[in-house]
Amino acid sequence: MIRPLFSLAPRAGKGSVSSRQVREEPVRVMIVDDSLIVRTVLSRIIGEADGFEIAAKASSAELAIADLADKTVDVILLDLEMPGRGGLDALPTILTAARGAQILVVSSLTEEGAEHTIAALRMGAADTMLKPRSGGFDQAYRTALLEKIRALAPAGPVSDRTARPEDSRADLAAGDAGCPTLRKSSNKTPGIIAIGASTGGIHALCILLRNLPTQLDLPILVTQHLPESFIPVFARQLETAGARKAVVAGVRTPIEPGCIHIAPGNGHMMIREIGGRLVTEIGHFPVASGCKPSVDPMFETLAEATGGHALGIVLSGMGRDGVYGAAKLVQAGGAIIAQDEASSAVWGMPRAVAEAGLTSAILPPAQIASRIAANCGAAAWK
Repeated sequence: MIRPLFSLAPRAGKGSVSSRQVREEPVRVMIVDDSLIVRTVLSRIIGEADGFEIAAKASSAELAIADLADKTVDVILLDLEMPGRGGLDALPTILTAARGAQILVVSSLTEEGAEHTIAALRMGAADTMLKPRSGGFDQAYRTALLEKIRALAPAGPVSDRTARPEDSRADLAAGDAGCPTLRKSSNKTPGIIAIGASTGGIHALCILLRNLPTQLDLPILVTQHLPESFIPVFARQLETAGARKAVVAGVRTPIEPGCIHIAPGNGHMMIREIGGRLVTEIGHFPVASGCKPSVDPMFETLAEATGGHALGIVLSGMGRDGVYGAAKLVQAGGAIIAQDEASSAVWGMPRAVAEAGLTSAILPPAQIASRIAANCGAAAWK
């Protein structure tokens, strides 16, 4: 078994790259659900917690859109399955009306309707959480819900936000993230691209893939924090967004040019070189971040298998998953690009690699794609 050395490494301390202010006002939450019981329970959980405020409640997507015309909120809890105009159908309009608020999908469809949930995340919803059955709103659920809402809330005043169209996050200028020190670009031409992402990462990943030239023939590896049941649907979404074949990695799966290889939801995707070919392996050991799949094993084993001829990309996500493996990749001569703070739903994972001084660029997703197209070299093209 391949067991990366960092797998039980201690967490690094927080730095000060972010330019965001410490939030002083309560997090303003809107709940959109057709069930009175669910609205009541969620309101009680959020309203009784310190630092949160119920700004609005709506029983339909139409009423939510009307409320957002004169109310500013930070986070919207959105059910996907509602009478009339469903949450998924209304999502683009809600994103525009929300003026920068983040969307947390809280729906029974997050378990059985993976297709709808992944579609919502691709369209711009930041994260998802299962709506538990009767009696399931226990303390563990309360804690997880509040943690997700808190992570999605912006640190600055809500009054300064303006409306943004669905994909405008990809067009925001980089450089607002505290100006971390950037590394010089690697002199090793990458033969493979590896992308790690979590909360908000699916939206960013689809923007990146849509902007990659179809002629780019490098293999692409993707580790996205998702449950196992969501992965087949996720693969289909990436295949459409990237206009290239997508497969779920397994034991000894050959890594093919021009193909997207996706980590399964129940294990870490790792890379080995066997007989001159790169193949994937699947690991199930614990890692410091607690994530499965984790970005760290992908980056570290890729560094060894390619001798550093690889490009790692870290997109939006909570926590620090990816920073240890990114360090190994950089030490081997590879390069790391991070998503910028302004375009990230949660600037946690990108911030970690930026603070560690591992990035050669910090850009929004569309510009990351442009950087890949400009710098991968002739070997990357058919």
